[in-house]
Amino acid sequence: MGGHHRPEEFRGRAPEGDELQMHTWKDGSLRELTELVKEVRTAARAREARFTFCIVYPDANGKFFMREVGGVHSTRVGKDDKKTLHEIRFQTGDFLDVAIYVK
Repeated sequence: MGGHHRPEEFRGRAPEGDELQMHTWKDGSLRELTELVKEVRTAARAREARFTFCIVYPDANGKFFMREVGGVHSTRVGKDDKKTLHEIRFQTGDFLDVAIYVK
């Protein structure tokens, strides 16, 4: 809950403590991922919760970078809901950092 991690926290694996592993296909949408998170994180079910998604990926030298790819509201339909992992150029080996903001 709260903000995104820093890219350097992903050296070789996801930051520990609030990691959630999900299995999906490249046609999985940000809305579908949001619903999966809400199933296991009670606080994420808040009516006014907002989710922002960033891809975290290494360059050729192993330095990690972060790129924001979309945002989804817990209960309202938005423009990024239908974005798929394929459309945001998610690749095997990348991480998806999800920040959840609750009022």
